[in-house]
Amino acid sequence: MEVESNKIKGSGNNYNCQRRVGLIYDERMCSHCAPDGEPHPENPNRIKAIWNKLQNSNISQRCVMLNAKAVEDKLIQAVHSKNHNNLIRNISSKVYASRRNRIASKLNSIYFNEGSSEAAYLAAGSVVEAAEKVAKGELDSAFAIVRPPGHHAEENEAMGFCLFNNVAIATSFLLNERPELGIKKILIVDWDVHHGNGTQKTFWQDPRVLFFSVHRHEFGSFYPANDDGFYTMIGEGPGSGYNINVPWENGRCGDADYLAVWDHILVPVVEEFNPDMIIISAGFDAAVGDPLGGCRVTPYGYSVMLKKLMDFAQGKIVLALEGGYNLESIANSSLACVEVLLENKPIRGSSEAYPFESTWRVIQEVRQKLGVFWPSLADELPTKLTNQNAPHQILISSSDSKSEDEGAKLFVSADLVSAVEDVVTSLSNLKVEDQTASTFVPWRSDVSKIDIWYATYGSNMSRSRLLCYIEGGKVEGMKKPCSGSMDGHPPKEILWRTFSHRLLFGRESTHTWGPGGIAFLHPKRDNQCKTHMCLYRITLEQFNDILLQENVSNYDMSSPLFDVDALNSISNKGSISVEAVKEGWYHNVLYLGKEREMPILTMTCPLSVIESFKSGELPLRPPCKEYANILVKGLVEGNQLTEEVAKAYIEEAATEPF
Repeated sequence: MEVESNKIKGSGNNYNCQRRVGLIYDERMCSHCAPDGEPHPENPNRIKAIWNKLQNSNISQRCVMLNAKAVEDKLIQAVHSKNHNNLIRNISSKVYASRRNRIASKLNSIYFNEGSSEAAYLAAGSVVEAAEKVAKGELDSAFAIVRPPGHHAEENEAMGFCLFNNVAIATSFLLNERPELGIKKILIVDWDVHHGNGTQKTFWQDPRVLFFSVHRHEFGSFYPANDDGFYTMIGEGPGSGYNINVPWENGRCGDADYLAVWDHILVPVVEEFNPDMIIISAGFDAAVGDPLGGCRVTPYGYSVMLKKLMDFAQGKIVLALEGGYNLESIANSSLACVEVLLENKPIRGSSEAYPFESTWRVIQEVRQKLGVFWPSLADELPTKLTNQNAPHQILISSSDSKSEDEGAKLFVSADLVSAVEDVVTSLSNLKVEDQTASTFVPWRSDVSKIDIWYATYGSNMSRSRLLCYIEGGKVEGMKKPCSGSMDGHPPKEILWRTFSHRLLFGRESTHTWGPGGIAFLHPKRDNQCKTHMCLYRITLEQFNDILLQENVSNYDMSSPLFDVDALNSISNKGSISVEAVKEGWYHNVLYLGKEREMPILTMTCPLSVIESFKSGELPLRPPCKEYANILVKGLVEGNQLTEEVAKAYIEEAATEPF
């Protein structure tokens, strides 16, 4: 499979003025797959789709093919512990067959099978091989099409689909094992939609490595769901200032947002750092249509980001595949990047959209934090620039329901992946300047004219908390903000009623409030129970936006979750489970009757979850202090109960057994 580089340089070759670009692909890395054929977003089709795209576009024929090689244990142990090395080396052996799945279940978002060890060794070794060829000058640049990915893998732990940290191993190899190659400073750019926690920790105190990661963070609620990716994490000791995080506050960031970060953070710093080589953790899960990422970067956007980096380190760049779970998106994005590597220019396209207001805010915060280390970041950006914002739209952010992030599993059903892939073609055809077009869709104007009563029994009984879902923001005690509705108008009326349903509190913790249970309403009536509920008169459009925020953090609202047909039928059905957000905790829309001929709707869990509470499979837990306080506040402000009685009401609901 090896193709000599003189095929490119030969006098009879049409491409002899093009750059020498290496590619590594090996089907043995496809042997790593979820056991028993279970559907999983990180599957062999990811690299197959990229490889097929490059072949069908006649791109691979213009590149230098490299053989994948298994990494040596000594290189692994420069980054990972010996125990971790031994685990991954042996996990596919017969000795581990009976306990392989049990070991995986104790790790964070990991599976193992008979092919995992070989694939992990080949993935890491391939990135090392590509990096060495570029460092030697035998290639100008390279793309390692590898899996499993690596940037989440830490010293002693596999996590987030990652077994070995491929990029960290290759970086360590060049700096520590091959000093004669003259690579003394390396820039690692991680544009995967998730934070590269493992890579960051590897080089936390190393000034030879400038680690830069741009990712969804959402105040620690997006995977890997911690504070490692916050902009205040800048490195330590001699590595202070050499760790740069750009943490998005919301999803749907696209080309304009990423390119603003490149122009106002990354490029100025790289000019000062002056790396000898660049390695990119090239995850394509920030691409438009990705089922896990929820961002909107186009192939054109990736190509421009890469082109801007090729102005440094003599264009010595290695791309190593990380995430990316929409097959068409990762294939098109990879093709765009390889074209840049070959011809040193981006694919054709345009970008006239503006970044979100939150993007400018994050950029300013990063510049202020890092300005003491990098003089190019010390100045304030002009308001004339930062006032150029994208129009208001829903910036989707998960709420009490962990759905996508719960347990940091990141699993999606095959149906969900299929559903997203069905619409990716239309999404990928959107021009960058039309980035917000999908939020201005016909269904919104239709349902914006229909009023309903939204009945709340939990934290939304407090008007200030409810307005977080309408206007965006957060109240005291919340760990993360809400994104708000497209229609930011406050409720037209507020009423209080009691209903014969049981109030209960369950689950261990939430991203919004931290440890402690949250409120659920039993879907079945019980005349022995009485629950106080605050009714807000809002539009059906606003109800859809609240339903989204209560349940998931990644869904394209090109169609309503709860439409007019559902509204017309729910009085007969009693409740409707909203399939599009069924991974959330409040996807069961419950009909409670009418008030002045307008339907009263609430959101709760299905009966199956109630059975799980009864059996103990899901825990019943009292709410945390902050969450309980906002419930009491709502009841007192609504003139329903005194503070003392309200506290007793919450305590009784939280402690009453089934």
